[in-house]
Amino acid sequence: MTDFSVLDLSPIVEGGDASRALAETTAYAQAADRLGFKRFWLAEHHNMPGIASSATAVVIGHVAGATKTIRVGSGGIMLPNHAPLVIAEQFGTLASLYPDRIDLGLGRAPGTDGETARALRRYFEAADQFPRDVLELQAFLDDAVDGQRVTAWPGAGTKVPIWLLGSSLFSAELAAHLGLPFAFASHFAPELLMQALKTYRAGFRPSKVLDQPHSLAVINVFAAETDEAAQRLSTSMQQAFAAVVTGKPGRVKPPVDDITTVLDPRQIAAVQSRLTYAAIGGRDTVRDRLAAFANQTGVDEVMVTGMVFDLNDRIRSLEITAEAVAGL
Repeated sequence: MTDFSVLDLSPIVEGGDASRALAETTAYAQAADRLGFKRFWLAEHHNMPGIASSATAVVIGHVAGATKTIRVGSGGIMLPNHAPLVIAEQFGTLASLYPDRIDLGLGRAPGTDGETARALRRYFEAADQFPRDVLELQAFLDDAVDGQRVTAWPGAGTKVPIWLLGSSLFSAELAAHLGLPFAFASHFAPELLMQALKTYRAGFRPSKVLDQPHSLAVINVFAAETDEAAQRLSTSMQQAFAAVVTGKPGRVKPPVDDITTVLDPRQIAAVQSRLTYAAIGGRDTVRDRLAAFANQTGVDEVMVTGMVFDLNDRIRSLEITAEAVAGL
């Protein structure tokens, strides 16, 4: 049976602010909790005016406190931006506050541009140290050993589940080598999805964490009462994708009836390539496309995401998605 989860970017919409975005993320997470989704992940981004989850651990703690049973975690923490000890302490604290409900997804990319990385006092070369940093972080979250000079308090012994996230083959290979669960960002980098999953499964080595591969893939989902209404909802994300591609990210724009009135043909082509894996439509359409995605990828979990402008539409999209996957 395939599990279904949710990725949220805590979008800041045009006319809104971070306070509104975080309040809406909380309401969205409560809906996901009520609807029976397995996980609710938030992502670290910096210098992005349309995303409010930059202090990811803080938002995770708030969301976990506002929900009841759903697992809450990072999709992900960009480890090159942080010292492993700091992340161990942050997520050790979260795990102490919310036992057995916290996930730690780790990304290798800095999640920003070079100038912002320097402002974070981290550098792109830190990505080359990612495998070593993952091992160090694992050790900090594992049981402390005699003679250990540096210990994460809180953190030691919490064994917060670590996932490796990727949009290329590097993390697939590393996750396989370390015997960790693997999540692929096919919602914005679909090209290497199938190859990454094949690489992960072929190279997987059992560990004390997993005895067999466990994979997750993310897909854009926009669900509404009709296919046409869902297509309209998706235009907010299409505009956001186009803004990122052109190097001008901004706040999330409201949907439009006709995407060709706001994007040119080259922008539309670039956006469509990112929407290779998407379920956009009414309940039946979304069910069929999610079933096809699960069958094609063979993943253990499907994580849905969708930057919908209006909170009520966002929650309704999630409700329809829950109805659609109930029979899968």
